[in-house]
Amino acid sequence: MLDRRETLEPRVGAMATSTEFEKATDFKLKESDIERAKALVGHYSASKTREHLTLGNHDTFRNFARSYGDDNPLFCSEDYGASTRWGSQIAPPMVGIGLNAPLRADPPTEHLKRPSFRGIHVFVSGSTWDWYRPVLPGDRLYSFGGTESVEIKDSEFAEKSVLITFLNTKMNQRGEVVASMRMLAIHTERKTAREKGKYSAIEPATYTDDDMARLNAIYAAEEVRGGEPRWWEDVGVGDAVGPMAKGPLTTTDMIVFHSGGYGFTPYTPCANRLAYENRQRIAPFYVKNEHGVPDVAQRVHWDSAWAQAIGNPMAYDYGVMRDCWLTHLVTDWMGDDGWLMRQHSEIRKFNYTGDSHILTGEVTAKRVEDGRHLVDIEMRGTNQRGDVTCPGSATVALPSRDGGRAFPLPEPPADLSAVAQSLTMRHVELTAQRGASR
Repeated sequence: MLDRRETLEPRVGAMATSTEFEKATDFKLKESDIERAKALVGHYSASKTREHLTLGNHDTFRNFARSYGDDNPLFCSEDYGASTRWGSQIAPPMVGIGLNAPLRADPPTEHLKRPSFRGIHVFVSGSTWDWYRPVLPGDRLYSFGGTESVEIKDSEFAEKSVLITFLNTKMNQRGEVVASMRMLAIHTERKTAREKGKYSAIEPATYTDDDMARLNAIYAAEEVRGGEPRWWEDVGVGDAVGPMAKGPLTTTDMIVFHSGGYGFTPYTPCANRLAYENRQRIAPFYVKNEHGVPDVAQRVHWDSAWAQAIGNPMAYDYGVMRDCWLTHLVTDWMGDDGWLMRQHSEIRKFNYTGDSHILTGEVTAKRVEDGRHLVDIEMRGTNQRGDVTCPGSATVALPSRDGGRAFPLPEPPADLSAVAQSLTMRHVELTAQRGASR
């Protein structure tokens, strides 16, 4: 039995923590990892990833939407969607970041070793999404994809960075392509970033009652367009989209975002015996905290001491959280009959604990294309320092008085659809074979 007095001795403190952080950040980008990453370019495969969520249902959609502050009844109500063009509740656009089931497939003909990038930090720096079909209750999402490009660049943050663009295609259990996504991930050296101290002068945000009142006034004025059609003919170039408030960012916000389903792969943060088992699987992912307890490196999003060890002044959000924010701005504006066809984002600066954002946008163009009445939107999130941290753009299809409230959804690229159908058929076959062998 453990001696309680011995267990509670202050064996670790600031000095021990500093030593652990030094060990955990003393890693360099390896040429062997970079070459392995380059070798993966153009090799696409079925994803065997099991995300935190694997089945779309009322609670999946509601909890995911609420995790980033979205109360749109089309996403959150079990009954509201029945009277819309969709005939049921549908998922928020970004649900694919937390919803994925393992896709069974034949083993690859060529075995390529993946880079470990051990001790190297990864930031999501932007993404481009195209959406083709709604995700409905009862749907499972599967995916396939791989590495599209690898680029080496000089970095003000950490001298050298490796930029990897990943392509991921989401499909449902019927083999229908739901969405495709390109994500840019930046890999940097933790120690180099800390020593350069690019952001070391940034101070934590503080707020007066008047500051909070101004934010609260924006929150209070926000509206979900809902069932009132936003007719294409009524929209003009220069029309405002928003404003919408977000923040100030708290640790609670990060917990709630996780509760919606994001952030559990590939490293699988977990608790107790499962955490013990995970430490045996990926020990380098765990870094001792001030109590001498190994904890996930992912805690840069809620542990400011560890965030400082990798070169940031305090904890910060996930880039995809702001992707969700931008979709929230657009879907509130477009109404139930609209369809968000494409969104592009750039995560240019960090969003630190305590930061607040105002999301704004404007219509920049409108056109008719392939039977759809489209508008283009430029948008951005601006923090309390006046920094635009997440510029973006979107293309939205709107109902038309000439064409009606319903319009054809965009078709996915034919090559993606062909791969999706082929992979789905093989998944069904392998699932049946597995069942028969039991």
